[in-house]
Amino acid sequence: MTSEDSTRPRFLLLGSSGQVGWELRGVLEQIGTVHAPAHAELDLTNGEALRRAVHEMQPDAVINAAAYTNVEGAERDGAVSTLINALAPGILAAAAREVGALIVHYSTDYVFDGKEERALTEQDPTGPLNVYGATKLAGECAVLDSGAKHVIVRTSWVYGARGTNFMRTILRRAREMEELRVVSDQIGTPTWSGRVAMATRHILDAFLSPIASDADRKALAGVWHVTSAGQASWYEFARAILANDPHAEEQLFKVIVPVASTDFPTVARRPKHSVLDTSRFRTRFGDILPPWQDDLRAVMKSAEPAH
Repeated sequence: MTSEDSTRPRFLLLGSSGQVGWELRGVLEQIGTVHAPAHAELDLTNGEALRRAVHEMQPDAVINAAAYTNVEGAERDGAVSTLINALAPGILAAAAREVGALIVHYSTDYVFDGKEERALTEQDPTGPLNVYGATKLAGECAVLDSGAKHVIVRTSWVYGARGTNFMRTILRRAREMEELRVVSDQIGTPTWSGRVAMATRHILDAFLSPIASDADRKALAGVWHVTSAGQASWYEFARAILANDPHAEEQLFKVIVPVASTDFPTVARRPKHSVLDTSRFRTRFGDILPPWQDDLRAVMKSAEPAH
């Protein structure tokens, strides 16, 4: 290890194969040394293994981007969802406290019930409608109650140029069927995974700064809402995706139809309106969360093939 390496922050990153985690790895490597064990190396359901990983690395920050994100699957397999989303964050946070590290944990708009037709602040009461949201909220509470230095980042409707997400699903289906039916009565904010990673860097730079005071770090702790600007229904999001498809000539679809969520019955209930108010982040770091349409246009230019 060089002297320069010894002065750079050390990050233990969990969930590096996921959408946000993959983007985070690139961002964190710009500012520090990153250890990102794969799932085969570190079982998220093994609490003792998680604690040992934190103690062995002695990181400056534990970045927990790992989650059980299959909303329907969580209804069927609540035990695993609970282990990963609810219990693991508490174990990681407790271990972070023991070694003096910061923990950054990621959560979701699904901790809300969606009954309020306005942007929700970090102080608004939660009320998850499904097992996924309930386990993610339990994970938040475990981190908050751990006594560790902590940051919780809530985001929503995450998509990216790789992996499985709504954007890539719409692009694939547009090449497979002539009619697309998309829910139009659920409202949120499409958010690029890379934007979440970049926002995280701003928080980390401030928190880990050698000139940051205890008062500064106390002000940075807690829950942050981080999404792009604006809002959309899934139908509006889908229309924007198709309009910006760089390979539109491959599309088979002829019509896209807005439908009610009741036309797509699912086991897990979804919030009807889960737009997050990002005023706290904007006030602290400036207007660096662009309209969701801007990020979508940029991301689609680099997206992997949809088929």
